[in-house]
Amino acid sequence: MKADAASSPYYQKLREVLAQCRAFLHAYLQPEHLAQLRPQLSFQTGVLAGFALLASFLLGVTNCSTQGAIQQRLAEDLKNSLAEVVPDDLHDNDLLQDTVVLPSAEFNIGGEQTTVYLARKAGAITAVCFKFTAPDGYSGAINMVMGVDRDGNILGVRVVNHAETPGLGDKIEANKSDWIFKFAGHSLDNTSPQQWAVKKDGGLFDQFAGATITPRKSVQAIHRGLQFFQAHQAELLNH
Repeated sequence: MKADAASSPYYQKLREVLAQCRAFLHAYLQPEHLAQLRPQLSFQTGVLAGFALLASFLLGVTNCSTQGAIQQRLAEDLKNSLAEVVPDDLHDNDLLQDTVVLPSAEFNIGGEQTTVYLARKAGAITAVCFKFTAPDGYSGAINMVMGVDRDGNILGVRVVNHAETPGLGDKIEANKSDWIFKFAGHSLDNTSPQQWAVKKDGGLFDQFAGATITPRKSVQAIHRGLQFFQAHQAELLNH
C-alpha cells in the first residue's frame, strides 16, 4: 500500500516540485548571484521583510509558550488580593471558581460588567468581593479590590495597582500607610453620604498632605462600589 502511494502521480509531482525548489534556492543563493542582488532596493526590502517575519514568528512562539505561565501568575495574584479582603474563616469554597457577572455601568466603577467572587460557608453566602476602579485618580485609574459581608459592611479594601505620585498619592497602598485599612467596618448604613468624602470636603476620611485628589477619588469609588453591592445585594445573597 505504501509503495503504491509513493509511486502515485501526486507524490511524483510533489517530488518534482520539491526538486525544482531546491534547484531554485541553490542557484539563488550562489554568492555571485547574491552579489548582484545586494545593491537592489527590492532585495534589501525583501531581506528586511524576511527578518521582520522571522521576528514576528519567534515572538508569537514565545507568547504562546509563556501564556499559560502568565495566566497562572495573574490568577495567583488575584487569589492573594481576594484573601486580603475576605478572611479565610468566612468561606470554604474557591473564590476564583465561584463567580457571577453583574451589570455595573451606572456605578462608574470601571466597566459595563463586574465579576463578583462569592464567599460561601457550608453553601451559604457569607461575603462577596470584587475588583473595581476609580477612573479619575490624579495620574490615572486606581484599581482596587473590596470585600463586603452579607450585611453590606466592608471587610477590607486593597489597591491592586495605580500610577499615583510616589511619596504622595501612593499612600493608598497598604504597605505605605494604614489609610486603606480605615474603611473596614464602614457601610452605607453606618456612614452617611456626606461622610463618604475626605475631611477637606467635609467628610470622614483623611486626605494626604500635598495629595488630595488621590484619596478623594478613592473614597468616592469605594462609596460607589458599596452602592453597586447594595443594588445587587438580594440577588447575590440568594445566588
